[in-house]
Amino acid sequence: MTLSNKNILITGADGFIGSHLTEALLKKGCKVKALSQYNSFNNWGWLEDIPKNEKLEVISGDIRDPHFCKEITKGIDVIFHLAALIAIPYSYVAPDSYVDTNIKGTLNICQAAKENNVSRVIHTSTSEVYGTAQYVPIDEKHPKQAQSPYSASKIGADAMAISFYNAFGLPITIARPFNTYGPRQSARAIIPTIISQIAAGKKQIKLGDLSPTRDFNFVKDTCRGFIALAENDSTIGKEINIASNYEISMKDTLDLIKKIMKSDVEFITDEQRLRPEKSEVFRLWGDNKLIKELTDFNIKYPIEKGLEETINWFTKPENLKKYKTDIYNV
Repeated sequence: MTLSNKNILITGADGFIGSHLTEALLKKGCKVKALSQYNSFNNWGWLEDIPKNEKLEVISGDIRDPHFCKEITKGIDVIFHLAALIAIPYSYVAPDSYVDTNIKGTLNICQAAKENNVSRVIHTSTSEVYGTAQYVPIDEKHPKQAQSPYSASKIGADAMAISFYNAFGLPITIARPFNTYGPRQSARAIIPTIISQIAAGKKQIKLGDLSPTRDFNFVKDTCRGFIALAENDSTIGKEINIASNYEISMKDTLDLIKKIMKSDVEFITDEQRLRPEKSEVFRLWGDNKLIKELTDFNIKYPIEKGLEETINWFTKPENLKKYKTDIYNV
């Protein structure tokens, strides 16, 4: 399936990855209905940074409402379901909200897609469902480990989504991106935390544990992965990693950013940024063989190139001022 001229719904379009995916699909000539979570300020999140486009329709609402989901999926060809609560520390504080949004919200989207005969659904998972690697690189057969309420809710959401393929034949694909980074990412994530604090002139920056490793993916590569999965029917009914197949520690990531930004900043451990010991995912390294076998996906942004583009964006004053570098976002 080619996505050009198709009617696309993106849930969570107001977020970090969702806003970039919205831009990528508009460039492909898609008609995009972009869902922003309702708020009384009529603020569309990162969609505010996207220029007006006659093929872009921004709507506000909440995936927790099944009737709303049924209405917005009418006449839609492809759904990219990204709407979710994703902050791991906040899931320790408010786990019930993660069940409502991530599991029930996914149920509502799948049910609506089934009733309205949507041609394709791409459901967004996360590498956090794997927990700390039992072996590397992590392929799609790796056991799921719920090491936080967030990861538990995403395991449940993935199971709900795939059940609609097994039970009802809903043409769904589980896209499982590893650690996406880039412009617009929340300051709660490590790369924006480092860059924004250095850019703000901090001489010491507050971080959590630097020993864990991650498989970082630049956001444009992640979006290309989503699109590749949607355009290839061989991905239907499968759970598929979007990964770089490259592992780097938090410490080495910090050192690389310091080098690019020519900074001598000092690292300080911030206790509130540390996860509970059994909840920390110490190693993530994703196997991307399956997506490369099924699609034409490949990584175009190695870590240095992606970091340079991210740093260039964050260091622009109009972007940096959107981040409260003195406050830790849970």
